Amino acid sequence: MTQKILCEVNNCTYWGEGNNCHAEVIYVVSQHGNQADDSEDTDCKTFKPEE
Repeated sequence: MTQKILCEVNNCTYWGEGNNCHAEVIYVVSQHGNQADDSEDTDCKTFKPEE
């Protein structure tokens, strides 16, 4: 299944034109254990700053 992952963090290594994420795997974690109430309670651990 093809998925479109959008990202607006243009200083990430995986950021691509049109705000497309080109990472092979997306890793998202909760800031509060294993659950989150909304997107603000999560962090993208896939982020890697552009060099």
